[in-house]
Amino acid sequence: MAHPRSRRARALALPLGLALTASLGFLPGAATAAPQGSAPAAAASTNGPLLSYVVNTTPGHTTVGQVQKAITKAGGKVIVAHERIGVIVVHSANPDFARTIRTVPGVQSAGASRTAPLKASGTTDIGKPQKIDRLSKSQLRSVATAAKANGEEPLEPLQWDLPAIKADQAAKVNPGSRNVTVGIIDTGVDDTHPDLKANFSAKQSANCVGGVADTSKGSWRPWDPDEDYHGTHVAGTIAAARNGVGVAGVAPGVKISAIKVSEPKTSLFYAESVVCAFVFAADHGVAVTNNSYYVDPWMFNCKDDADQAAIIDAVGRAAKYAQGKGVLNIAAAGNSNLDLAADKLTDSGSPNDSTPVERTISPKTCWDVPTQLPGTVTVSATGVHQAKSFYSNYGLGQIDVAAPGGDSKQVPELPAKNGNILSTVPGGDWAFLAGTSMATPHVAGVAALLKSTHPKSSPQEIQWLLKQQADNPGCPTGDATCTGTKQINSHYGYGIVNALDAVKS
Repeated sequence: MAHPRSRRARALALPLGLALTASLGFLPGAATAAPQGSAPAAAASTNGPLLSYVVNTTPGHTTVGQVQKAITKAGGKVIVAHERIGVIVVHSANPDFARTIRTVPGVQSAGASRTAPLKASGTTDIGKPQKIDRLSKSQLRSVATAAKANGEEPLEPLQWDLPAIKADQAAKVNPGSRNVTVGIIDTGVDDTHPDLKANFSAKQSANCVGGVADTSKGSWRPWDPDEDYHGTHVAGTIAAARNGVGVAGVAPGVKISAIKVSEPKTSLFYAESVVCAFVFAADHGVAVTNNSYYVDPWMFNCKDDADQAAIIDAVGRAAKYAQGKGVLNIAAAGNSNLDLAADKLTDSGSPNDSTPVERTISPKTCWDVPTQLPGTVTVSATGVHQAKSFYSNYGLGQIDVAAPGGDSKQVPELPAKNGNILSTVPGGDWAFLAGTSMATPHVAGVAALLKSTHPKSSPQEIQWLLKQQADNPGCPTGDATCTGTKQINSHYGYGIVNALDAVKS
């Protein structure tokens, strides 16, 4: 599967893992007046590759309607128009489409959301999960004995991550409210999994691939269960039920929904799909979104590039719309061990849907989307010893909180001795994965517990509580990459989240 937080996934590019990253975005500036001029008169060319575009306009029916007419004259086909945020998704084979449409009154930014021609779907990932059935019989017996003795779920003794954030204790106080739903914007979720089906909300789920929400039954499920396991793994960490089967989630009493955004066969997460997902979540009562990915094809979108600026603009508008409707967006910091507060970084993997070209970028003007968008909670990963995971991105002022994401170099004293995160995968199975993709759902679960405890709190208030209750280990001695104070630093932000405090606050 492709990138959900490393290259596509926000899981780690480990032999077992899937990677996750996101970026800092900017919001659109002042609105321009409604268009008064005429659309381009020249005949539009159709000799170029068929690409998808985001066209960002002044919100509202009048302006969006005028721009849609201009889009048609410029050789574009409107796929969907989000009038409330002024984002229009367009397909066009006119190589001059973006340049032409940017001259239309009311258009604030426009650009291609991909660098390769449209094709019939795709999803991708890095590494393969280590399934639980690979454990020896003696290991499984040891796990079962420990679980029974402690009154835990059958595989819970392998979940070192739950006691690391006191989620096991929190479940005894408050497992979370059925009125709170976490929307998983990802590769889809297998809602038939025995650990997930009790908490799954079909009415808040959809397939947003291509930019238009499909709510038909099962549309939210993975394209390929063997390859597109990322979203199902995330789902189990958030809300696997305490039902005597498999594992336990951080918030086993809340609901989860799936908003699929990954293309088939490549698992690429394009802007038009992510825009659809944020708008869908906002309009369907989702309280928290989990974003264990970055928007393809650019790991970092730079404001001085018209196409990349349009991506930041479009996704930023959608994320802001969701926040305005009461949604807290949580995203992974990424798995490249980069300092997101550095003066410059090397991006050698973009664009990832055609031919990558190495470039030097400034994180101040080139952002990982949606991780660094305003209002988004950015999450770094830790291992069993509470140290930053070796792969996790970091950065003073860039990381908000940290959570267990797994680390093969930090090994717990458990029957399986596996330092990665155990959770659900399609087909009724369980597997270990690592990455900031795995850290993010721990934070989403704690945020859901906070929302359960404080149902009237705004996204900003929930984010403040996450930070205020977090436990900061402080910088490791001799690690020059960790800067800041005991209270706020580049590895942990405000600290590692605390589920027990969330239900007691």
